[in-house]
Amino acid sequence: MKRVLGIFMVAVFGGLAALGLNHFFFSNKSNPQSFEEKQQVQFAKQLVAPDGQLVDFTQVSEHATPTVVHIKTTMQQASAQGQDQELFDPFGFFNDPRFRQNAPREASGSGVIITNDGYIATNNHVIENASKIEVILNDKRSYPAELIGRDPETDLALLKIEEKNLDFLSFGNSDDLKVGEWVIAVGNPFNLTSTVTAGIVSAKGRNINLLRQNSEYAIENFIQTDAAVNPGNSGGALVNTRGELIGINTAIASQTGSYAGYSFAVPVNIAKKVLDDLLKYGEVKRAILGVRIQDISAELADEKGLKEIKGVFVPEVIEDGAAEKAGLKDEDVILSINSVEVNKASELQEQISKYHPGDKISIKIKRKGEVMTKDVTLLSRDGKKEIVNETRREEQTALGGTFENISRDEKLDLKLRNGVRLKKVTKGPLKDKNIPEGFVITNIDKQRVYTTQDVVKLLENKKGSVLIDGVKKDGSEESYAIRIE
Repeated sequence: MKRVLGIFMVAVFGGLAALGLNHFFFSNKSNPQSFEEKQQVQFAKQLVAPDGQLVDFTQVSEHATPTVVHIKTTMQQASAQGQDQELFDPFGFFNDPRFRQNAPREASGSGVIITNDGYIATNNHVIENASKIEVILNDKRSYPAELIGRDPETDLALLKIEEKNLDFLSFGNSDDLKVGEWVIAVGNPFNLTSTVTAGIVSAKGRNINLLRQNSEYAIENFIQTDAAVNPGNSGGALVNTRGELIGINTAIASQTGSYAGYSFAVPVNIAKKVLDDLLKYGEVKRAILGVRIQDISAELADEKGLKEIKGVFVPEVIEDGAAEKAGLKDEDVILSINSVEVNKASELQEQISKYHPGDKISIKIKRKGEVMTKDVTLLSRDGKKEIVNETRREEQTALGGTFENISRDEKLDLKLRNGVRLKKVTKGPLKDKNIPEGFVITNIDKQRVYTTQDVVKLLENKKGSVLIDGVKKDGSEESYAIRIE
């Protein structure tokens, strides 16, 4: 009996000793001792939101989904030529052979309601060349949409539907966005309405040369995410876990036109200024610094004798531009704009894009090792210091006629969604057909015209018969068939 009791006591003490050692080595969760435990702890920490709660996308999805709309457009001609490209817009135009035909066709994308009275942000390429725009809400209500304005240089557009008390997304601050932060993308991929996908911010300040192919003034400083985005997501919302809009989904990197792991969104801090300008002026009042810029690489730093790979290099200051007038010189390095550090050309572009002609900014530069500050008054493209509202009436000439843009109030008075006024008529096809001065052209060959640039674009290189629809001064509708030799 004593022997059995002894064996039992040895077993008990051995067990207690083993438990003690186990507790000593493994129970301290703040300092895990195995890779598996470390990974579990780190993974758990990554899922904890700033408010201390586990990341849960259900609430933010319920909040964001009603604010994202389905946009359907009718188009008269292709918006792209379908060439082989590495970068495709998620709308799918560039890769769909149907969009190389000339017959009218329909397409679809997404948009984000940004006010309760029906203003909607989307991509320019979603509505470009559209003769009809239809907006379908999450609850399936449908509305015709008015195009307030568009900006190809940021690929943004502003629409308006006539409705009140709509759910909308508040703007966040994309400057505060962190790489690795959780986000959701909301849109209508492949016509699958109200689709939500989740991912993280993979990178910021991406320049993918998607917009700059068509304009040297294009602004590219995309948010890159790994949230799944596909054709139809264009113009949809990129939302943070607080339910704030922090980007407009715009493009994907793909060899096939479908999602392959990378998607890109226009930061909301760029979108805010662009959308405000489109509402106030019908176009973007873009400020110009007047410099050529490039990123600083190790090779460039060695070549120019720069001690730090920091800032944005200025190879050339444009003559009579804002920068030259403020004292900037060739080979200066721009370090910050109004105390915001810039280390990429795209970051500098984004900061300047927030301002208007005439705004004064403080630029910190480094010149031959010396740091200094310059106060710069930004200019417009044509060198003006003020915002000139008259640019809404920018005149263009074609076929012996002079055309001018009309204001939104004038369009409302005529009960029109779009139109350009024929201000003056001299010799030419317009005169031959007795089209009166003051006639507001709404369509050319069944394609809507919104600006004088649209008129010139639709009429240039035209031959043969052209149909012009519009409204006379008295509000009566009229159509004219002219012939261009």
